[in-house]
Amino acid sequence: MSFHRMWTELLPVGRGSASGGYRRFAWTAADAECRAWFREQAEARGLAYEADRNGNQWAWAGDPAAGDAVVTGSHLDSVPDGGAFDGPLGVVSAFAALDELRRRGARFDKPFGIVNFGDEEGARFGLACVGSRLATGQLTVEQAHRLTDGDGVTLPRAMEAAGHDPDAIGPDPERLARIGAFVELHVEQGRALDLSGDPVGLASAIWPHGRWRFDFRGEANHAGTTRLVDRHDPMLPYAETVLAARRQARLAGAVATFGKIAVEPNGVNAVPSLVRGWLDSRAADQDTLDTVVTGVEEAAREHAAAHGVDLDVVRESFTPVVEFNHALRDELARVLGKDTGLKVPVLGTGAGHDAGILSGTVPTAMLFVRNPTGVSHSPAEHATEDDCVAGVLALADALEGLVRT
Repeated sequence: MSFHRMWTELLPVGRGSASGGYRRFAWTAADAECRAWFREQAEARGLAYEADRNGNQWAWAGDPAAGDAVVTGSHLDSVPDGGAFDGPLGVVSAFAALDELRRRGARFDKPFGIVNFGDEEGARFGLACVGSRLATGQLTVEQAHRLTDGDGVTLPRAMEAAGHDPDAIGPDPERLARIGAFVELHVEQGRALDLSGDPVGLASAIWPHGRWRFDFRGEANHAGTTRLVDRHDPMLPYAETVLAARRQARLAGAVATFGKIAVEPNGVNAVPSLVRGWLDSRAADQDTLDTVVTGVEEAAREHAAAHGVDLDVVRESFTPVVEFNHALRDELARVLGKDTGLKVPVLGTGAGHDAGILSGTVPTAMLFVRNPTGVSHSPAEHATEDDCVAGVLALADALEGLVRT
């Protein structure tokens, strides 16, 4: 199968020698190498290649203008020091599934597309799913132009430096209207399939989730000469808020994580003037998520006041619960179980995906491939080659039923 060859080719791109993790950030050299790889795979298969106005890459068999197209794919970018599978597994499997369908002599009655969505992880500009959000209009042009990375480079400048026209970005309803179904294959970000013993599962829904920025503003001062009682140290209420987030999440059966922090002036011998922390929280339903975030903010304000520190809380992104198209999901479950008679596991997920962004516009579904470590966004993320091949075959089975009228 072509999966092994493609996977081996892509594996070294953007990989750090020290951590073993990946840094494939949007509009960087590693991203450009991934994008070149995608184009090469498309052209090697005689597919029509194009990059849309928002930098998403497409490869087409048949004319997408005919409408009711069947599309599969994922993304190629990564979180800082991320694993190899989150995103790229879906793109490599898409090309491998097409190869399998052609080997079978499958009939294509509908246009068929493979997509690599840009900047899904949001590692550089702090907002996930930028490419799909722009296409669906969930991210406005004005908001996109204000996105800035840690070095002060704006998204438009980064896109322009990579050879893409930033003035062209914006909603793409005509393109999305051509798509009749989108199926994204993804490595599972958890151990449900490992525990059930199944190599492949179906997604039911994506939990509601968001990112909130907490700005604790205190007073910079000398770490050696300022008495403890005279300090307005924003690090203290921040630290207490991190612990409060863990307590709130545990009580609610949700998750809450402070995984990113910025400190000013960031000196070893200085009391900080500003501690900025980003909260990521997710829950199975909206009420639970609201309870967790409200509890964290209340605790943060209480601790900030106790230390004479000001606090601003800004919601930077939010995605409500996403129920994948039931009819499409049920059809895929039927197709995947028809030869064995076995019921395909249906899983909820706390992770966001481009499929979730598209779901309000296009009928979408997701397949998961077993991850025996249960670890994701880390070099320990893993799937065996046998399970990856099982995922390719499951994807091919699903697509074969969709591309025929």
